[in-house]
Order: sequence, then structure tokens, then C-alpha cells
Amino acid sequence: MKVLILDGGKKFGCSGGKLNTLLCDVASSELEAKGYEVIRTKIDDGYEVESEVQKLIQSDIIIFQYPGWWMSAPWIVKKYLDEVLSAAAPHLTKSDGRHANDPEHGYGTGEKTAKKKYMISTTWNAPITAFNDKNDFFEGRGCDGVTFTMHKAMEYCGMKALPSFMCNDVEKNPKVDEYISNYKAHIRANF
Repeated sequence: MKVLILDGGKKFGCSGGKLNTLLCDVASSELEAKGYEVIRTKIDDGYEVESEVQKLIQSDIIIFQYPGWWMSAPWIVKKYLDEVLSAAAPHLTKSDGRHANDPEHGYGTGEKTAKKKYMISTTWNAPITAFNDKNDFFEGRGCDGVTFTMHKAMEYCGMKALPSFMCNDVEKNPKVDEYISNYKAHIRANF
């Protein structure tokens, strides 16, 4: 099976993108040890849309690795998705699911041609309590609540989610060895 790892780390401001690239390296090593063929794209290095479409089509699983910036993925990840998914759309889905007799309902339920899985792995400066505590900033929505739009975009394309992974407090209280150990365990448990 082929796994496409998309590295959305970006050199910008105080961020060097190094942790996200390190996590991509960890995922690559773990997956290759399990017999997966791994292909990678570091989005910040640039890419050719048609080449990325082919990688996407050939992959069975896609891993999105990116930092949480302003409660979302960095703009380069969104740009990549806009360009690549738009070009790949004919290979992923046949329609948006609505019908002439009921154009107000069924959006996102169209026939899907893609039978792929994906995983979202993110890094955040916010501590885990900011996500999971109902009285804290993200109101108990957790990682998947904050990445809801990414999940819906992948569902629209017919992809099924694997459990997400998240590293927290990466700027103010980094625990890189712990992140690596936890990520290895996550990969082993879900692939």
C-alpha cells in the first residue's frame, strides 16, 4: 500500500516548520518498517499540481501533517488543497450529491470514486486542556472539532478518516521525545 505524507510545515515568523518535518520523518520510518511504500511532499518547497494529482490518485492513505495557525492549517496547505483537489476532483467524486428534484439537500453525498483513507496530524502551541476542557478556549471540541473543515473536505472526496494525532504546547513547553514516542505508538496502532 502507498501512503502520501503531506508536510505542511512552514518557515514563518517564530516557526521553522522543523517539528512537522520531524513528525513526517517519524511516520515515514514507521510506515516503511511495516512494509508501506511512502511518498512525500514538503509543500513549502513547492510542487507541480499534476504531479501531486498523480501522487494522490496512486495513494491508498494520505497523512496531512501541519501546524495549527490561527485555528487552522497554514495558508500553503489550503492553497495546496485548492489547487490539487480541484485538479483531482474528477478522480475522486462524480457529483456533489444534489438532484434536480431536491437541489437543497444531499450536498456532499454524491457518488465517490475514491476509496482512500486519511489521517490528520497537527501541532499546536495550545495545551491539550484548551481543546478538551468545555470551559477552555475550544470549548471541549477536541482536535477533530478544530479540524472539522479538513475532515469534511476529505469526506466530500470519499475518504475515510483514521484517528487523528495532535502534539500540544509545542512552543512554550515542548516535549519532542514524548511527541515522537506517542506518534510511533499512534502509527503502529492505526496502520
